[in-house]
Amino acid sequence: MVFAVEEINNSTSLLPGVKLGYHIRDSCALPAWAIQGALSLVGGETIICNAENVEETGERTGDKPIPLIIGGASSITAQILTKMLGPLSVPLMSYTASCPCLSDRRQFPNFFRTMASDIYQARAVAQLAIHFNWTWIGAVIANNDYGYMAVKIFEEEIQGAQVCLAFVETLERENIVRDARRAALTIQASTAKVILIFTWYTDVREVFVQLDKINVTDRQFLASEAWSTSGDLLQNPVTKKVARGVLGVAIRSSPIPGFENFLTSLHPINRPHDEFFREFWEKEFGCSFYSNFSTSSLTNMFLHKSSLSPCTGTESLKGVQNLFTDTSQLRVTYNVYLAVYAVAHALHSLLSCMHQNSSSTCLSPKYIKPYKLLQHMAEVNFTTPQGEPFYFQGADIPAKYDLVNWQNTGDGPLKLVLIGRVDGLELHLNESAIQWSTGSTEVPVSVCSKSCPPGTRKANRKGEPLCCFDCIPCADGEISNKTGSTLCERCPSDFWSNEERTACVPRQLDFLSFNETLGITLTAVAVSGVTVTTAVFVVFLYYRHTPMVRANNSELSFLLLVSLKLCFLCSLVFIGRPSVWSCRFQQAAFGISFVLCVSCLQVKTIVVLVAFRSARPGAEALMRWFGPGQQRGSVGLFTCIQVIICIIWLSLSPPVPQPDLDIPGLKVTLKCAMTSVVGFSLVLGYIGLLACTSLLLAFLARKLPDNFNEAKLITFSMLIFCAVWVAFVPAYVSSPGKYAVAVEIFAILASSYGLLFCIFAPKCFIILLRPEKNTKKHLMAR
Repeated sequence: MVFAVEEINNSTSLLPGVKLGYHIRDSCALPAWAIQGALSLVGGETIICNAENVEETGERTGDKPIPLIIGGASSITAQILTKMLGPLSVPLMSYTASCPCLSDRRQFPNFFRTMASDIYQARAVAQLAIHFNWTWIGAVIANNDYGYMAVKIFEEEIQGAQVCLAFVETLERENIVRDARRAALTIQASTAKVILIFTWYTDVREVFVQLDKINVTDRQFLASEAWSTSGDLLQNPVTKKVARGVLGVAIRSSPIPGFENFLTSLHPINRPHDEFFREFWEKEFGCSFYSNFSTSSLTNMFLHKSSLSPCTGTESLKGVQNLFTDTSQLRVTYNVYLAVYAVAHALHSLLSCMHQNSSSTCLSPKYIKPYKLLQHMAEVNFTTPQGEPFYFQGADIPAKYDLVNWQNTGDGPLKLVLIGRVDGLELHLNESAIQWSTGSTEVPVSVCSKSCPPGTRKANRKGEPLCCFDCIPCADGEISNKTGSTLCERCPSDFWSNEERTACVPRQLDFLSFNETLGITLTAVAVSGVTVTTAVFVVFLYYRHTPMVRANNSELSFLLLVSLKLCFLCSLVFIGRPSVWSCRFQQAAFGISFVLCVSCLQVKTIVVLVAFRSARPGAEALMRWFGPGQQRGSVGLFTCIQVIICIIWLSLSPPVPQPDLDIPGLKVTLKCAMTSVVGFSLVLGYIGLLACTSLLLAFLARKLPDNFNEAKLITFSMLIFCAVWVAFVPAYVSSPGKYAVAVEIFAILASSYGLLFCIFAPKCFIILLRPEKNTKKHLMAR
């Protein structure tokens, strides 16, 4: 402060022609002494205090009241002084009070500070945790507003960033050993590798001692400004074992040009009344300065108490290396420096008579009103000698911090290294300069659960923090291509997930082909059916003049064999890659072939019924009305109806080749999609109607007298036919992909084989193996 005052007094631009003075009081870190000193200053009464006997040694002089006080080092003291000085409108400027409560202008309208609010350092620590992906952090805090505020702000800042507190341990100054031991055991038991500590450095020292006792040396600590630059901790051997690589937020530092020379040139001869400096001098050089220079009765009293040898007067601070002469880390010092300059600029504004046109007269430096100075303090805005802008935002200045790192230097103590800065809410960090607790440059990992790799998603554990989760693989058709995904994304309908569930790949078209085992098998069965049908046709053609072939209209038998051959062949159309024309042809061929086949059976059944009815007296004319021509016409009529249905259906809304994207899987079946369910239903319904009619007629004719009643064979064959197609419906609906096509082919082949063997196998058996029964007499026998 003295250096800043002298620098301002020597300035030609700041307060020209005005000399600043000062009174310095030592509060001994006690609010009561701070109150007494402040009252004496604002009351115009100077008291030189001695803690032993104030009344006897107090020397009173009639000084003018002081319009502003720089002090209130602790937040508690600052609150008390501000409340006390508020009615007098005397501004209080603090250089270390950091409680956020002091930012409230309604409660503390006369308070200013050059120290940032603790809110910003808690936010800075939270940003560090987020930046380094530390999602599982333990906290040890002071059991007071300082600690609880820090945790509250920290939790607010990490919301939504997937960062959680593993535990929060509190420390009380009165029970520090017990609380530190409990905190150390909690740290040891926790899986959190990063520990945040918001408390005073003496509490931290005890925590480190307890951690050393249980050999916990692998934790990464985050330090608040209260202990991040503590020389006592840096010099402690226990700290070197337990707390290497500490990463902390510190009061910002800045060089002050000329300050080092100012310190080293100080000498008690030039400051005979500076009791603070005299005590420091005697402690540093081990001599009593006032042995030769006695100036007062108070000095003589200290002289008699001292047993030190007298100083020679040649002692000098040049070359002395200690905390007093070290100007490499000016933190609180720089805050005091800024406070003095802020006051000087407020005075400069007050005394500059800016409103020349007003009727008010310029104030005299000898009669400065505190409330006037308070108004100008709020409007201070200048550039510091270091080139930084300075202004107040209410009671506060823009938050600026240093980021420091405790680094190992070999056999010596830990060294404090600047590795970044905090400007407001922005981090400026040199990660390559950080030395972590492991001694390497690799960032420590502190997580409750490791990040879920691509292909998986997070699933929160019941009753545990959000940072503790399990990794569940994405379902089929879903992917996650980022680490730590909370949701799996579904692939587009024409894409599917790869095996790793990390990317969507185009789905592969699949269809029943001639090259695969199932296709080859069905083809072989179909060709076998065609071959057997052809063989039966040849047998019937060779024995076409025999009674067995001629019975029940041999033309219908040959036409039935041709239709069965078409049924076997139409199944082959369903195998292979579907195309526009194959989709149309396969349904038409299927529908027409089976209608032709069932029509032949129905007409055969009618022929049996008519033949036996015409045998009755007076019914001879029935057979003339249902002769071969009518039989052929009936088959053609029934078939033409199906042809018309197919033409209308395929003309208006034909089936088209389309991938079946509703079926999950990498392979998607290319099938003939029915764009008109009505048309397909009419085709199947007409076949079913004819089949049911044939079954009913054949059932009625099954007991007609004849040694070889074909109605029995038709009845059994139609039962098999209907059973196959009734079972086809649920099997087709439940079969996925190309297997649905295979089910339809199987139904076609099974029903075709059923008709072929049920109707023609008994006839072939008699024709080939029992020729003696292939006579009209045997067939007509009852």
